[in-house]
Amino acid sequence: MNTSIVIADDHPLMLRGLTDFLTSKGYNIIGSAEDGKAAYNLIVKLKPEIAILDIRMPYKTGLEIAEACKKNDLPTKVILITFDKEEELYDKAQEFDVYGYILKEFAIEEIETCISQVVNGKPYFSEEIASYLNASTIDKKPDALDMLTKSELRIIKLISESKTSQDIADELSISVRTVDKHRSNIVHKLELDNKPTSLSIWANLNKDFL
Repeated sequence: MNTSIVIADDHPLMLRGLTDFLTSKGYNIIGSAEDGKAAYNLIVKLKPEIAILDIRMPYKTGLEIAEACKKNDLPTKVILITFDKEEELYDKAQEFDVYGYILKEFAIEEIETCISQVVNGKPYFSEEIASYLNASTIDKKPDALDMLTKSELRIIKLISESKTSQDIADELSISVRTVDKHRSNIVHKLELDNKPTSLSIWANLNKDFL
C-alpha cells in the first residue's frame, strides 16, 4: 500500500482529517497543500501516483490542476472531492481525464475504495453522483444498446461491474486481445471518445439497462 499521494484542500480540518485517516491506513502521503498553486507545484515536483484535490481552492481549482496535468502529460491520476453535483463540473472532470470524483460528505467512507480502483486504472465516482446523473440525464434505455451484439452486451455489463480486460478475458475464456477488440467496437458504436475512462463511466451510468 505504498501508493504515493498528494492531498490538497483549502479547509484545514478536511485536509488534516483526510491526511491523518489515510496515513493511519498505511498510505504514503508525500505532500499536502491548502491552495491549488501549491498543490500543482507539489505534483510537478513529486510526481505522486495520485492527487486528491478539492475542486474549489484559491489560485487554482482542482479542475484547473487536472487540466494542467493532462496538458503537460503528468502521470498523476487525479481524484476530485467536492460538495458540487453540477453536471457541467462532472463533464469537465471527464474531459480532463479525472479518475475519481467523490462527494465530500462521503470522502472518508469511499476514499479507500476509490484509491484502490484508481491505482488499477479504473474510474470511481460516488454512488450519489451516479444516482444524481441517472435521475437528471437518463430516463430510458439508450438506443445505442440495440446496436451491440450479445457478446458486446455481455462485455459492457462486466465493465459496469468494474471488471478489467483481464478479468473479462478469464471469465469468458477468451484472450485479452479479443476483449480489447470488443471494447474498441463498443466505443465506436456508442460514439464515445477514446479516453481510458469513457467506456467505464458510460457503462456505470447505464448499468440498470444492461
